[in-house]
Amino acid sequence: MENKKIDILCIGEALVDFIGHQPDVSLSLTKDYHRYIGGSPTNVAMNMARLGLNATLIATIGKDGLGDYILERLNEVQVNTALIRKDESKPTSSIFISRTSGTPEFIPYLSADSEIIDAQIPDHILEQAKLFHTTSFSLSRNPAQKTILNAAKKALRFNCKLSIDVNYSEKIWPDRNEAIKVLGKYFSKNPLVKISQDDISRLFGVTITIEEALQKIHDYGVDLICLTLGKDGVIVSQNGQPTIIKPAKEIKEVKDATGAGDAFWSGFLFSYIKNFSLSKSLDVAQSLSALKLQHVGRLPNNINILSNLLH
Repeated sequence: MENKKIDILCIGEALVDFIGHQPDVSLSLTKDYHRYIGGSPTNVAMNMARLGLNATLIATIGKDGLGDYILERLNEVQVNTALIRKDESKPTSSIFISRTSGTPEFIPYLSADSEIIDAQIPDHILEQAKLFHTTSFSLSRNPAQKTILNAAKKALRFNCKLSIDVNYSEKIWPDRNEAIKVLGKYFSKNPLVKISQDDISRLFGVTITIEEALQKIHDYGVDLICLTLGKDGVIVSQNGQPTIIKPAKEIKEVKDATGAGDAFWSGFLFSYIKNFSLSKSLDVAQSLSALKLQHVGRLPNNINILSNLLH
């Protein structure tokens, strides 16, 4: 991994989040929205770049003002955007999100984000990458689904570790059985897996226990799973090793939960690249998540100060 130039290759949705200005009210009662760059792979790429790593984002946006806004924000933090494609026939995707300390309500308006094609992921890029990260959102529609699965298979041949955030929602992927089948193909490649308690309920049904859900994922061939539990912390499940339960860090005031999972996973993947111990990796991940919860929108600019403390 030492000779590879790209620390992380993030592939998937780049979009615009319109987050409600009024806290803890439904979208029907939200009067004003603030615009933020969004999409889980996009958030992770930006977080990793601001932590001082070499991050490349592969995504498709519209040839429009929102697409230009996304590129501007990515370039500000020095994410490599050379493989982001502008689709002339489809607009940039967007999501309207309620501002809340819990699980937010959202309405997606999806279009260009799924138009990721094979030509955007050349072999020489996969060969240079240490980590290949995507999401279930990204795998929910074609051509992105086929493109990502094909690229993931190639990435393994180049000794590139896979990662996935199982950010499943029936609003994005209505066919749950299809979702499980496609995710199973990705799981079979032994990625690092991040999943939340909400994701488990939406993907496997509310009657399944946490233990049963984790075992289902392990059965595909996954070695390590991080299950985030919000204010209750995180569970790390490893095949053949004792499960680790780590409580969340105390926070005085939660201002916005959107992106907290991305912040957590950014910290974990950062630590993986730095070869930190599992205990330290979780501490870094939870520190970034706690920082995000205290800010609306993205992580604050002083994330680089935090990164200096972690080396």
